[in-house]
Amino acid sequence: MTPATRLEHDFLGELPIPNDAYYGIQTLRALDNFHITGIPIKVEPLFVQALAFVKKGAALANKELGALDPTIADYIAQACDRVASGEFDNQFLTDMIQGGAGTSVNMNANEVIANVALEMMGHQKGEYQYCHPNNHVNCSQSTNDAYPTAFRIALNNKLAGYRDTLSQLADAFFTKGQEFQNVLKMGRTQLQDAVPMSMGDEFNAFATNLREELLRIDDSRRLIAEINMGATAIGTGINAPSGYAGLVTQHLRQITGLDLSLAGDLIEATYDTGAYVQLSGVLKRTAVKLSKICNDLRLLSSGPRCGINEINLPALQPGSSIMPGKVNPVVPEVVNQTAFYVIGADLTVTMAAEAGQLQLNVMEPVISFALFTSISYMTNACRTLREKCVLGITANVEHAASLVYNSIGIVTQLNPVLGYETSASIAKEALATGKSVHDIAVIERALLTQEKWDEIFTFENLIRPVFIK
Repeated sequence: MTPATRLEHDFLGELPIPNDAYYGIQTLRALDNFHITGIPIKVEPLFVQALAFVKKGAALANKELGALDPTIADYIAQACDRVASGEFDNQFLTDMIQGGAGTSVNMNANEVIANVALEMMGHQKGEYQYCHPNNHVNCSQSTNDAYPTAFRIALNNKLAGYRDTLSQLADAFFTKGQEFQNVLKMGRTQLQDAVPMSMGDEFNAFATNLREELLRIDDSRRLIAEINMGATAIGTGINAPSGYAGLVTQHLRQITGLDLSLAGDLIEATYDTGAYVQLSGVLKRTAVKLSKICNDLRLLSSGPRCGINEINLPALQPGSSIMPGKVNPVVPEVVNQTAFYVIGADLTVTMAAEAGQLQLNVMEPVISFALFTSISYMTNACRTLREKCVLGITANVEHAASLVYNSIGIVTQLNPVLGYETSASIAKEALATGKSVHDIAVIERALLTQEKWDEIFTFENLIRPVFIK
């Protein structure tokens, strides 16, 4: 009968490991030590995949340079392929936030890959004399170059999906802009009536606002494509053969399909976290913009009887447990809250980056947690906003136009004809009496003819004003 556990050891002692587990003793110690988020790294499959990519690249480079037995290297590479495919995601159990600068994550990967390779070689799990987590899978590596390299690869791939989702959201706003191009509405500044505009232009501006962020994401992806693989412990390349850093980077470019580059100064690159700070700032910037757009959607749909009510958001669920018929803008609200989280996570990244000391920043696990969650939540928020809200927005065309023609703000159009002082007196009277600007200017004061009024207040001139004197 096969025993339920196997005994593994490290320099601290021995522990029984479940025999069906592909992880080993150092992973088990991490599971015992770090009960922080309750979120294991397996929830980020792109990170698990990237760890396998790194280990495969290292094995291939070590094989070429004679640092690793070719047979062992080949089995490691095959095991990495299986791990990268997601077959063993459930074996990556260490907490996303942990002490040790990511050593537990690195060893989790080393142990799983070693045990997968051992089984493929015909051995039992834990028979590390044939394929060892440290001696073989971690050959020519340190956590301090393997972890950040995998992190950057995973970030790049995760950002690609986020970028696509954000781009689709921007496209949805643009499509609505085209649909609403002939809808006249009042523009507002400081929550007060300003001058008329097209609702289409308002939604096109939302699209432009978000499309600007796509370029910032591209910039960030280029920054995090610089890796320190081959730096090993502090950047000196200790325990790695000559030429290894360049060769492993070349292999990683081929394995990942990413335009990875080796940092010019590996000592600096091993402790520097500036690229994460910049990426986090980009996520925060987009979150701020997205939250502002959601504020606008909530205002524009407010009412329906006692608010602005220029647009209708899709009715998704009853909005109150006590007020019958009430429907709330729940999707913009949840996107606002997501933005608040991302803004807060940016401060976490900032403080963690600042906390680096000497040749290493040990706070990279919390940076990875903050960035992975921020990208995931922003991706989900953008998708939800597009699918559950933007695609279903409709315009209250007649109501929006009536607000324009009944507003005092249209008096601004008369400045070139009547001058500021006269226009201001019309506005003052309209505000005091409730009369329309038209009736005061054309009928009562006869300051301009109906023909002149009609020339000034065409739909086209209201949304694309030209100078008329």
